[in-house]
Amino acid sequence: MSLIIKNAVIVEKDFGIDKKGDIFIKDGKIAKIGEKLNIDADEVIDAEGKYAMPGFVDMYCKLCDAGYENKNNIILLSKSAALGGFTTVTSSPNTQPVIDNKTVVEFAYNEASKYSKVNIFPYGSITKGCQGEELAEIIGMMSAGVVAICDGRKSIENADLLRDVMLYSKMLDLPIIIHCMDSKIAGKGVVNYGYMSTKLGLIGIPREAEETVVARNIVLAKYTQANVHFSHITTRGSVELIRDAKSKGVNITAGTCPHYLSLSEEAVDNFNTFAKVMPPLRTQDDISALRQAVKDGTIDIIGSGHTPSSLIRKSAEFGRAAFGISALETAFSVCRTYLNENDFSMYDLSRLLSSRPAEILKLKNKGRIKEGMDADIIIADKDKEFVVDGSKFVSKAKYSPYDGKKLKGKILKTIVAGKVI
Repeated sequence: MSLIIKNAVIVEKDFGIDKKGDIFIKDGKIAKIGEKLNIDADEVIDAEGKYAMPGFVDMYCKLCDAGYENKNNIILLSKSAALGGFTTVTSSPNTQPVIDNKTVVEFAYNEASKYSKVNIFPYGSITKGCQGEELAEIIGMMSAGVVAICDGRKSIENADLLRDVMLYSKMLDLPIIIHCMDSKIAGKGVVNYGYMSTKLGLIGIPREAEETVVARNIVLAKYTQANVHFSHITTRGSVELIRDAKSKGVNITAGTCPHYLSLSEEAVDNFNTFAKVMPPLRTQDDISALRQAVKDGTIDIIGSGHTPSSLIRKSAEFGRAAFGISALETAFSVCRTYLNENDFSMYDLSRLLSSRPAEILKLKNKGRIKEGMDADIIIADKDKEFVVDGSKFVSKAKYSPYDGKKLKGKILKTIVAGKVI
């Protein structure tokens, strides 16, 4: 099976900036890149005026509510990811059963291979049952193919245990994904502690809940020299701590999500549960700090943060409604719309959504458009506008805090292993 993409602006730094060319794909691999290639192929895509980008790699994706990892949900996740340009997604380990041993990892890969058209790579849990108490079978899970370890959206509060995990992971050269949130400080909070929590009479989550854990984990990363990634960063204070640590040579990376770069705590006004996420949306000042951090490299990647709770669970009163957001189908467009085009080119977005996540997860054949690499490619119209209608999402989470908003940037085709899906 062969395919050729003609006349596309190829988003690959080694090919040139804003340079048009052709991409020849054969047997699932990128076989040739060049200008005006004269090669016959089984299928031809004319991408005149459009951008060919490496498929996005999502480091922050939850398959579904724990206990509902069935065939239908994997299919929906796959379709939702493809529509958003994500050719590779990771799966949080806090499923039922928890991905904390080799057998469950093998089962997860088997189910993904049967039902998903995109690549799904599971994370293994750091601790048994994601309970933060006893180490999981990390070597066994690594041999079965986990690309990183994490405990989902739970922070490991036992610093001595986390230090041991970091030393262990360094020996194995396995990335650790850490969610930074002190559960005792966060308490029963449901929104950012500040103006909106006061206005709506809701329990707030102060920024200290995130920043104290970031600070502690930086110290542990400094002395263990482990490969540590801080996920879902939301505050200016966290950004400043990470920037300072990186300037001093601490081996850490960090990421955030499109909604933290675009929506402030005011999105929860009128008890809008569609904007109820964990960590919570912060302030406009935090958004400004995050955008600068993404621009200067303090923040390495942007992950979707896709956590598809059902519409029924979102429709409860605010305090009882589920945390979560349907994000795969809008992530690229939100970035295109809210990040200043003068500061963030298509190459910058590709780095944040594709190449850098692939590097962190050590996916050597993904994240770039280069000869010999996997033919996971998307065709995008960077200026096409559309109005968000969450009810039409493929995801089972048919809602969005961007409902009714006009976004810019649309994925036209998604290609995985050389096949248009």
